[in-house]
Amino acid sequence: MPRLVKKGGSRSDFERDKLVGSMMLALRKRPVATEAIDAAADRIEEKLRSLGEREIQTTRVGDLVMRELAKLDKIAYIRFASVYRSFESPDDFREAVQEVKTKKRRK
Repeated sequence: MPRLVKKGGSRSDFERDKLVGSMMLALRKRPVATEAIDAAADRIEEKLRSLGEREIQTTRVGDLVMRELAKLDKIAYIRFASVYRSFESPDDFREAVQEVKTKKRRK
């Protein structure tokens, strides 16, 4: 697995438990099976491996998590996005909800 480069420039090893933990937090009290979460984490890990890079920005991992959460549960997606994107106003939430609605229509 590639090493993670955080926003401040520090580096750390990829930890699947942290990945799953952040997804579980967003999915708390949502009707999503553990197997579906594990499968999403597997897809994220596979994508990271397939990039063939030694290091990857944590923001890229966050984008992958958001993509998977959008497939699993729209509310979890909004929850994760609110922290990941540092929402500061109701307009930020409104924009994220609009994104979810737009993606749903495209399917």
